[in-house]
Amino acid sequence: MRFPLIVGVTAALAAGCASGPPTLFTTARDAGARPADGALVGTNDGGAVTPIPIRDAGAASNCSEAAQLVYVLSDQNDLYSFRPNLRQFTRIGALGCPRSAGSPNSMAIDRDAVAWVNYVQGGLGDSAGAIYRVNTADASCTAAAPVRMPAGWYRLGMGFSTVSADDTTENLFVASTADPLGGGSQGLGSVETGRGLLHIIGNFSGAFRGQSAELTGTGDGRLFGFFTTTPVQVAQLDRATGAVLDATPLPGVETPQAWAFTFWGGDFYLYTAPSALAGRTTNVTRYRPSDGSIDPRYMTDIGFRIVGAGVSTCAPVAPPP
Repeated sequence: MRFPLIVGVTAALAAGCASGPPTLFTTARDAGARPADGALVGTNDGGAVTPIPIRDAGAASNCSEAAQLVYVLSDQNDLYSFRPNLRQFTRIGALGCPRSAGSPNSMAIDRDAVAWVNYVQGGLGDSAGAIYRVNTADASCTAAAPVRMPAGWYRLGMGFSTVSADDTTENLFVASTADPLGGGSQGLGSVETGRGLLHIIGNFSGAFRGQSAELTGTGDGRLFGFFTTTPVQVAQLDRATGAVLDATPLPGVETPQAWAFTFWGGDFYLYTAPSALAGRTTNVTRYRPSDGSIDPRYMTDIGFRIVGAGVSTCAPVAPPP
């Protein structure tokens, strides 16, 4: 997601299908000089990176490996896969959605490894949005039903979450972004993907009322928000009401202008960047709830600006072996 004042200074969309072989981006904690071909290359704390296999989320999950990856979307309209445990991005290609769709804003991934990308039209008062289905194998695009946003809703954060740990039926949850003209976020909702209907669930509770959030869900029935407060916070949400169940401040993580959020292998990954005018690309922070550690230098200045990220409910909920 990016705030609208950034949209006007980002590059024009480069619509089209993926072409050529995937490009690999692998960085260490602090990427050094970039090689001539533009790829970011590094190692984990100075040592060799050993691939870790990804396993299905459960015996009955029937998940492909592709459905267990993280996917991110750049402000240049490029789709990437991401293996967080390897600190590796792989460019898939430019999204094949029509130029008339507007600007990509947010993304969610379903259990079939299909990306659902929220496109928005320009302008500070933007409330027109559409969701396109994107094939994560080649970035080709198919229009889905337009999303009719209720009054006061301004763009979307997005994330799928399963019904429970034992029921792999999933729902697409969305969060309203605060209107820069003065209106606050309208909280949490859900989308009927087949009909384009957005159902309002409720406002975020307490101090989070009116705050902007990106969303990520899990395969064990939980939903979380990344709130762009100062400091930023990660909070578990009540999917039935929008209430904040608990929240953790993450000091040392910037309050971003371009931002996204995913859960993978028991950890949260926050993608943050300042204004495009600042000349710096996205940093990736890893927050590990199991020990409370926050690593804002997990990956730094990765070479492109992330405006959307998604991960399916097939992704592991515990660290890979």
